[in-house]
Amino acid sequence: MSATITRRSRRPRGLTAHIVLVLAVLISVFPFAWTIVMATNTTQDIYKSPPKMTPGSHLLENIRHVLDTIDFFGSMLNTLVVATVTTVLVLFIDSLAAFTFAKFDFPGRRVLFATLLGFMMLPLQLAVLPQFILMGHIGWVGTLKALVLPSLANAFGIFWLRQYIENGVPDELLDAARIDGAGFFRQYWSIVLPMIRPALSFLAIYAFVNAWNDYIWPLVVLTDPTHVTLQVALAQLHVGHTTDYSMVMAGVLLAAVPLVLVFTVFARGFIAGATEGAVQGS
Repeated sequence: MSATITRRSRRPRGLTAHIVLVLAVLISVFPFAWTIVMATNTTQDIYKSPPKMTPGSHLLENIRHVLDTIDFFGSMLNTLVVATVTTVLVLFIDSLAAFTFAKFDFPGRRVLFATLLGFMMLPLQLAVLPQFILMGHIGWVGTLKALVLPSLANAFGIFWLRQYIENGVPDELLDAARIDGAGFFRQYWSIVLPMIRPALSFLAIYAFVNAWNDYIWPLVVLTDPTHVTLQVALAQLHVGHTTDYSMVMAGVLLAAVPLVLVFTVFARGFIAGATEGAVQGS
């Protein structure tokens, strides 16, 4: 009798949770759906009252206008190079630093980690002027290398991986490796990296999306308007006092395709690794 009452009381809670989840999904998906609607219609359709809410047939026309207005694929190639190189180096440097912070005791470790946490709280815009002066001294202003260097020591990435390594890599396993003669890099490569694949997959998505969507720093440091990243190039679609929002949204839709592909690839590793850990833990 009590078990039946308990099951009945759980049903409304479960229904409420499902309704909340469905609403959250709809709210999250709406911006993407509206982007598709705007990219496939004309600006006049969007300005109608009420606006047209269904996809149209002007996508190819809007894409052609984008390609005629800016060097879309050249800018995309620049962005792809910067985002890929940045992501690979962030994964390598941040995982090394996180492993050191998590499993090694050295003088000043707590102070350095507290300083790292402090940097996470500072607005990124504060670093624009010092970074530009530094890039000017080493002669990298106007080059893609200037976009990669400031992103390598990612404070959030080090913090995220440090927490994951501290809780997910047993000290006993590292002690056994040391007894067998494994040095720092051997432990890092053979033990730590395979065990933190889910965390690395998440950080790869985070770093790639950040590098892909970065706008302020490329706008400042890339002085040649013909060699810009994709976000800066998309901003050039706003010409004059009137904006063709259908053309802009078509460009945004094209720019989002690589992000979807990257998320699809790395999300599989993140979910598979998390599921594997849950199964082993049970």
